[in-house]
This record gives sequence, structure tokens and C-alpha cells, in this order.
Amino acid sequence: MKEIELPSAFIQQDIKTDPLTEEQLDELYNLSGSYEALFNKRARLYRERGLNNEPLDEEKYAELILEHYTFLKRPVIVNNDQIFIGNSKKTVEAAKEAIHN
Repeated sequence: MKEIELPSAFIQQDIKTDPLTEEQLDELYNLSGSYEALFNKRARLYRERGLNNEPLDEEKYAELILEHYTFLKRPVIVNNDQIFIGNSKKTVEAAKEAIHN
């Protein structure tokens, strides 16, 4: 997040203390096209619960994201009608480009 240097107009939400609502998740879904795209398959709980060994559908991904914040791939940046999910170098560069140009 520091690398992106978000303008002060951006609202930052700490999902640990202020969890996502169903409405917010639906908005993210509408921008991303799937709950799976928003899901963090690197979350410790994903492996601990054996979720990596069972098929998950979109409904289950949404349920898990709402259940525990670690299931949301972070950061999620929404800039107008664009969404940037995760911290890969490509995603971070695309977010910086969109925000600062």
C-alpha cells in the first residue's frame, strides 16, 4: 500500500476491525466478476481446514470471505469502476498507473 501512495481521498478500511459487509462484498464481486478472484488461497485457514482439497463454488467463496478477513485477497483497491486485487508486482503497477494518471 505504501508503494502505491494512495491519495487522501481514498477510503481505507481495516477489515480486521471493520469487517466487510455483504453489500460491500457484492460491490467487489460486481467489479471483479467472481468471488474466487477475491479469495485468498494462501490463507492459513484455507489449508488448515482442508479447503484446498475440496471443490468450492462461488457461494462458498463468498461465505468464507465474509466469515474471516484472511480469506479476502489483499489489498483490494477500487478506483472508480476499476478493481485491483492482490499485491503482485503487475497489479501494484497497474493500480499506481490508474490512480496517478
